[in-house]
Amino acid sequence: MNNYEYLLSDISILKGVGKSLASKFRRKNINTIFDLILSIPSKYIDRSLETKIKNLHIGKIQTITIRVEKYNFPRIKNLPNKVICSDDTGRLDCIFFNSYEGYIRKILPLGKLVTISGKIGFFRGKYQITNPTHVSTDKNKIKKIHSNYSLTEGVSDKIFNKTIKEALKKLPKMNEWLSPNILNYLNNISWNDAILNLHNPNKTNDQKKYIERLIFDEILSTFLINSNIRKNFKKKNKIPKKININLVNYVENQIGFKLTEDQHKAITEINNDIGSKQRMFRLLQGDVGSGKTIVSLVSAQNVILNKYQVAFMAPTEILAKQHFSLFKKIFGKTIKAELLTGKTQYKEKKKILNYLDNNKIDIIFGTHSLFQKKIKFKKLGLIIVDEQHKFGVNQRKKLSEKGGSNCDVLVMSATPIPRTMMMTLYGDMDVTLIKSKPKNRKEIKTYTKDINKINDVIKFIKKEINNDNQIFWICPLIEESKKIDHQSSIVRYNYLTNIFKHKIGLLHGSIDKEEKDKILNNFLENKINILVSTTVIEVGIDFPNATCIVIEDSNKFGLSQLHQLRGRVGRGSKQSSCILLYKSSLSENARKRLKILKSTNDGFLIAEEDLKLRGYGDLLGFQQSGQKTFRLADPILNEDLFVLAEKEIKIIENENKDLSKYNSLLKLYDRADIVNELI
Repeated sequence: MNNYEYLLSDISILKGVGKSLASKFRRKNINTIFDLILSIPSKYIDRSLETKIKNLHIGKIQTITIRVEKYNFPRIKNLPNKVICSDDTGRLDCIFFNSYEGYIRKILPLGKLVTISGKIGFFRGKYQITNPTHVSTDKNKIKKIHSNYSLTEGVSDKIFNKTIKEALKKLPKMNEWLSPNILNYLNNISWNDAILNLHNPNKTNDQKKYIERLIFDEILSTFLINSNIRKNFKKKNKIPKKININLVNYVENQIGFKLTEDQHKAITEINNDIGSKQRMFRLLQGDVGSGKTIVSLVSAQNVILNKYQVAFMAPTEILAKQHFSLFKKIFGKTIKAELLTGKTQYKEKKKILNYLDNNKIDIIFGTHSLFQKKIKFKKLGLIIVDEQHKFGVNQRKKLSEKGGSNCDVLVMSATPIPRTMMMTLYGDMDVTLIKSKPKNRKEIKTYTKDINKINDVIKFIKKEINNDNQIFWICPLIEESKKIDHQSSIVRYNYLTNIFKHKIGLLHGSIDKEEKDKILNNFLENKINILVSTTVIEVGIDFPNATCIVIEDSNKFGLSQLHQLRGRVGRGSKQSSCILLYKSSLSENARKRLKILKSTNDGFLIAEEDLKLRGYGDLLGFQQSGQKTFRLADPILNEDLFVLAEKEIKIIENENKDLSKYNSLLKLYDRADIVNELI
């Protein structure tokens, strides 16, 4: 058995862990022995100091030695059992709910001295401890520091500690995978020492350094996987594509304005990839409205001029259609472009598939269905993915294999994220950032308004509509809730309909896809003045005539989500506004969020602040599909370790080191589905 195999074994192989207990552990996502030993004690409880009854502090956990004097076992159902105890300074009652008489007699034998530790209560003038778990006639078993874990129902601290001790009995000796320099930075603590001391309550003062060793391992394993996906993707040479340097000038003439410096830089980086012998696997990340689509379309045209096909995948049909229309507007006279969606008629779809297979289509736009097995390309040279659906490292890996050795991959994201998160989520890709916005875009003015002054907002909206502009009105909930004090979209829709009478639309998650697309198209075509919606409005779609977005209960949203919603307006040349409605009783954190949003339109700065305020795991309100949340690492608290791991990865890459020494590390951190292909 390899060292890691025992650790990846099911928790049920441990002595004392039956089916019932194993199922309780699984509620806490503890499935393997490795999951168990990586459960960090939430705190340590010092039960070593003994006190007398007269010196007890109510509400604190304290240890005392008492004599058992009398049992009180009532025969009336639901009444607790009571054991009267004392020392030479006073009396204390031990109260038991749902405990058998025989068990109580066993742990608290009449007339004996017993050491007991627990939280001190006070009832009807007497001290008491309810349902004590730490009881023994042997003082040494109680009077020590105890590890306390985050528990699930049915698993006591006593059982948790006992199970971990059982797991540690057979802890294998792992060969060191870290370099001497990294080990020196981490106080020369081995993996085994970190695990053993983590669960040793006598080492409480040193806990931080042991946890840091384990955190670094977790970060490094993720970075190693990402690095090797990137390396494996690029190791097969492709035929370099020729670049048309005059293409940018042509595009600028077609769209009527100059591209930004960031857009030019992005095009250059992508052109260098397309024109090299190595395949491109690049993330193009830009803030809302920064002009990523134009950059991607320039790249697509360069590939088409080399007689290759391009596949452009968008998360929704309406966004795919918008990209298709923009491409046709710029290049449509000479390039064979097609749109393939769920609404494409069978006869038309069959014709498109035949044309693709026979290289009669240069570029095709569509949703994720473009990558079904039955869709075949004759000569695919570039895949572009508008990645609003946030798919993870496993799906990206499969995507990278779709087009063959001469196919480049460009993935776009409109979600600015902090650098430490970038390393984690997109470390398998090269990254290009677009921060500046086109010069014809005006900054969105952001205002905060108390909900009690909604009449002022209504007046402002009437003025916007009179100027032939459109409005988004965002609400958190679909229907009224008695439990949560949020304004529902349906209630607000009815309220606004009474005022504006007509040309108002309602959009929420319960509306079926076809109806949703119809409503959005009506809004695009200016058949609706006000669109009341939950947060389902699509990221990335251009609504050039929408100049105002009202966000209710804005204090309930995270900063990054508010910024993404704000980006639904300001897509045209008109001045746009964002009105953040709130209820008067704001928390300190909510005030900070709204203040930050008012002060800047920089999505990257906002993402950094959001991470600080909300914490890792809650950022943006999405979970990366295929990308598990770290057990221990935190991109804010452990930023130094993320930077250290990034430097170490670069050394490993530059020296082309053998990965076999990292085999156990990679296997332990649950990446086996990818690791087998890398090592």
